[in-house]
Amino acid sequence: MNNQPPPIPESAQTQIGNETLPIVGGKIEYTKFLDCVHCGLCTSACPTYLETGDENNSPRGRIYLMRSVVDGRIDLTDTVQRHLDLCLDCRSCETACPSGVQYGRLIEPFRVDTHKRDVAAGKQSGGWFQKIFLHGLFPYPNKLRWALAPARLMQALKLDRVIDATGLPKLLPGKLGRLYQQLPKLQPRGKKLPHVLPAKGERRARVGLFTGCVAEAMFSQTNRATARVLQENGCDVVIPNTQGCCGAIHYHSGAEQPAIEFARNNAEAFLSENLDAIIINVAGCGAMLKDYHHLADEIEGVDEATASHLSAFSEKVKDISEFLIELGPRPPKGEIPLTAAYHDACHLCHAQQIRSQPRELLSMIPGLKLVPLAESEICCGAAGSYNLTEPEMADRLGQRKVDNILKSEPQAVITGNAGCSLQIQAVLKKNKEALPVYHPVDLLDCSYRGVPIEERH
Repeated sequence: MNNQPPPIPESAQTQIGNETLPIVGGKIEYTKFLDCVHCGLCTSACPTYLETGDENNSPRGRIYLMRSVVDGRIDLTDTVQRHLDLCLDCRSCETACPSGVQYGRLIEPFRVDTHKRDVAAGKQSGGWFQKIFLHGLFPYPNKLRWALAPARLMQALKLDRVIDATGLPKLLPGKLGRLYQQLPKLQPRGKKLPHVLPAKGERRARVGLFTGCVAEAMFSQTNRATARVLQENGCDVVIPNTQGCCGAIHYHSGAEQPAIEFARNNAEAFLSENLDAIIINVAGCGAMLKDYHHLADEIEGVDEATASHLSAFSEKVKDISEFLIELGPRPPKGEIPLTAAYHDACHLCHAQQIRSQPRELLSMIPGLKLVPLAESEICCGAAGSYNLTEPEMADRLGQRKVDNILKSEPQAVITGNAGCSLQIQAVLKKNKEALPVYHPVDLLDCSYRGVPIEERH
């Protein structure tokens, strides 16, 4: 069998003015397309295929579309692009695939090339919302914290309840309305974390804590809970002041250069600290950080030294649950009488293949009972900024998730990703359900400290 792509005809090149750009997706290693044997086992795991039943919205369908564009057999039309844009990049297909297809290594660089084509054509990919909010605000926790100050005050004075009762949020246009709907109950801002927090008891490791951007601005209490849990388990915790956004928001929207700059900055910030591991508590960020070593292959202009630096960084990244199970957690003692449903965040269970570790940690908490959740590994519709850019499909998947949660009759929902927390709590609120949504370390921290979950901070 010939595993080489056919010659790309001149008509398949992207002509922008006097400039001829390479075919979109042409730099992708062609054998990665050929790994897909079109068996269809991925379709039952794909959220958009489950919702639409359209083969073009399945992983194998999208791979066929991308390969056809690379081969020059079809043009990257708006219709083709629409099927690709609808992909959540949840990577559930990678879990289902018996052939080991690296779907993420296909869709992500393909999107980068599409973004380049749009920029060369003078199109503002993503429009004003992407420029102002996704790229200009969300990746910067200090900016986002200031932007959230009015909402924090409004919630403290309970004015948000009055505003919701009047129906005023429905008057907000498009994505601004979506932003309001996704706003969680903001906890009081904690003190700024010091550069180093010392281990409790016997010192077992020296770790760095990646605090993130949206996670630090909206869920700072979870970052502080993570630090305390690590201390309880004998870890010195280092929080580099120069760390920044993981770059996923930019990279997944095709903006490669800002993404690589964030990656370089984070590698420099953490690798200078002589750490045993770099700890992350957000599944989406963790998947991106662990994929830094791929950036050298997928982004032009990354030199060998930078590529080596990024690989060294990626090798040290561990999700908090993954790290604690490997370390051997000290048992928490405080009882938390709670029945909860655990939702598997896509970029934890599919991209990082972490499933049992969070459940093992939660099973150690006295009084906590986990109930089964149907379709636990099917995406909730958050997918980074997907619930802002693809509201119709995100709402369908969010409602599907909440319907399954309610069937389990839990008192709370647990998930290891900030985006999932935002999405699930927003849909629960829309359904007038008062179930709280927690991160596993929120519960662990309360158990270690012996305080009720309602008093966490």
